[in-house]
Amino acid sequence: MILDKIVEDKKKRLIEDKQKVSFEDIKREALAIAPVSPKEGSRFYEAIKKEGLSIIGEFKKASPSLGKIAPTIELEQRIDEYNESVDCISCLTEQDHFLGNIDYFKQIRNISPLPMLRKDFMIDEYQFYEAKVIGADAVLLIVAILDDAQLRDFYQLSCFLGLDVLLEAHDENQMERALNINPKIVGVNNRDLRDFTIRLDTTAKLRKLVPKDTAFVSESGIVCDDDIRFLKEYDVDAFLIGRAFMESKNPRQEARHIKEVYLRRDDPRL
Repeated sequence: MILDKIVEDKKKRLIEDKQKVSFEDIKREALAIAPVSPKEGSRFYEAIKKEGLSIIGEFKKASPSLGKIAPTIELEQRIDEYNESVDCISCLTEQDHFLGNIDYFKQIRNISPLPMLRKDFMIDEYQFYEAKVIGADAVLLIVAILDDAQLRDFYQLSCFLGLDVLLEAHDENQMERALNINPKIVGVNNRDLRDFTIRLDTTAKLRKLVPKDTAFVSESGIVCDDDIRFLKEYDVDAFLIGRAFMESKNPRQEARHIKEVYLRRDDPRL
């Protein structure tokens, strides 16, 4: 299964990372950062939960399902366009399968004021302290790769560090496990991480399990106007969009179009 391979490779990378910067050093650096107030620690949540549709624009270089992404514009120009059109930025930091790294994250952090999500396969507390150090506002927890104790402990650690958490589920069991820790934000990945097939029906199926006051994100597979109109029926707070924006020469225009379609009345002629 692809997901198992990604996690195994992540474990190997973590051994290398800890040799470069020790756990003690990264923890000390994270804790030295001035504590944030609860309000300051919820920038990502507030950007998603505001009135209307929010968009999380993603930066990634590749995916296991579709391979390398051919860049159409440089990082700086892409982020400039994100700054003018999306509400948050997600940056892949997984090296082996998505060709990401924390250097991309730090580059983007330096040129964007937007709330940023560190998107990775988070399986070790080291990664959470590192996320704080590189300037993340939020981290991703993938329910499928964590047991209940890890979910609870990593969620609590994130909150302690002033990081919002996007808890990602793909089926009913995963969503129920996620909701057991009373999260502020949940996401539904329309892509099955076991085989990378995509079904927007996954959002429709899981939306009914999520309380209305919990921020709700639909991730992956949103590529056309019909997809936007379909998801609108399920009261989605935010879309996370990656490859469509990465392959676009004008992600600012794409983002604005998505919001226009979402706000439009049912008649597609309007």
